[in-house]
Amino acid sequence: DVQLQAFGGGLVQAGGSLRLSCAALGLSLEDYAIGWFRQAPGKEREGVICISAHGGTYYTDSTRGRFTISSDNAKNMVSLQMNSLKPEDTAVYYCAALGFCTVEADLADIRYWGQGTLVTVSS
Repeated sequence: DVQLQAFGGGLVQAGGSLRLSCAALGLSLEDYAIGWFRQAPGKEREGVICISAHGGTYYTDSTRGRFTISSDNAKNMVSLQMNSLKPEDTAVYYCAALGFCTVEADLADIRYWGQGTLVTVSS
């Protein structure tokens, strides 16, 4: 069975950093792009960042320069380093295996979806 397990969320003050991880079980990162999405209360799901199977990275305007994504194919793990966090980054963060890399949530070809991890940024 394929499982995507996101972890590392928590409470952090504005300006702080947090590192999320996504463990991919039952699939190879060489076959899928991995995207991070988030959903804040009362808001629609939005794309955050993505890394392709070949290592290409895609950012949104709100995350470029603050968030970094990396993958470790040997460990089948994708990490999301979030710096300079803002209260508006507060959301449940999900990782997903995609047919192609995109940060456009409406266009995402989601093959597998992991459980979320809550990130709360206090002002």
